[in-house]
Amino acid sequence: NYVVQKYIHNPLLIDNLKFDLRIYVLIVGIDPLRIFIYKDGLVRFATVPYENPSDWNITNMFMHLTNYAINKHNKDFKENNDDENETSHKWSFQ
Repeated sequence: NYVVQKYIHNPLLIDNLKFDLRIYVLIVGIDPLRIFIYKDGLVRFATVPYENPSDWNITNMFMHLTNYAINKHNKDFKENNDDENETSHKWSFQ
């Protein structure tokens, strides 16, 4: 099992929020290359609008991190419900 990630200094934003994509991939063979991508994945959002890191905001985990375990503690966190994917801070995509 491996996790691959890279910090992006100038991140793409959705509704001015940092986000990450979790895409599940299975590599079955290298020669020939055989890859399967699971049709569902996750999009997780920070809960505070993003601003470039500075001395006064660098410790704001709700702005700079997208971890569910952290952001669920923010008073503004919106729980995912299947009917309102676009208004919550954790989306499923299919």
